Amino acid sequence: MSGNIRLLDEALAGAKAEGRAALIAYLPAGFPTVDGGIEAVKAVFDGGADVVEVGLPHSDPVLDGPVIQTADDIALRGGLKIRDVMRTVREAHEATGKPVLVMTYWNPIDRYGVERFTAELAEAGGAGCILPDLPVQESALWREHAEKHGLATVFVVAPSSKDERLATITAAGSGFVYAASLMGVTGTRESVGAQAQDLVRRTKATTELPVCVGLGVSNARQAVEVAGFADGVIVGSAFVQRMLDAPDEATGLAAVRALAGELADGVRGKA
Repeated sequence: MSGNIRLLDEALAGAKAEGRAALIAYLPAGFPTVDGGIEAVKAVFDGGADVVEVGLPHSDPVLDGPVIQTADDIALRGGLKIRDVMRTVREAHEATGKPVLVMTYWNPIDRYGVERFTAELAEAGGAGCILPDLPVQESALWREHAEKHGLATVFVVAPSSKDERLATITAAGSGFVYAASLMGVTGTRESVGAQAQDLVRRTKATTELPVCVGLGVSNARQAVEVAGFADGVIVGSAFVQRMLDAPDEATGLAAVRALAGELADGVRGKA
């Protein structure tokens, strides 16, 4: 069975055709529970997200700040397995028809088996993977299996990436390029900053792939700012924080649905 890279491509192209950036949301699987995590993904789609990244919680999340680390810890203590991540992708995609990616570090895939992981993700209807710590020069095996199963391979670029390095990374990727707005870990920031705009400009000079910006975007004002120069706006910690702050699951779901609506207005310039 083939994965849904085409659906991801269509979602990003559709947003561009509407003259706006896409809204890409991140939520970890298994948080606050497996069932609750699935409902949270559905809620952000319902609120207006175009794409959702489902995080595969990891014990050593080098790119993630304290908010996402807290959620990951809750998921892992709850006994989350990779099969639960696949179930989250499957049920969210089947309920919405929207593209669902997995964001994961390389170690869990390596231990699980690349062929097994890509085959199961495609079977679940997944659109691909974001792999923040997989070096491009070591990615041939992954890319071979991802391409065979119709999955996108999304690499992360950073403000420190030199132009030559950007060209190497973007040539190997598919779906879109994840541009980290600043050096550091995920989390909300007061300002996304000029570094992100410069990185998008330099990245776009190397590729026709959409360039989407994450790390630090947490409200509609920032979404408007980033949507002015990027093809997509990626928001994670702000959604997770809404779930953490909620006194119960129903309140949390309403909160992430509302935030998705505010951010969707932002990327449409309505904030």
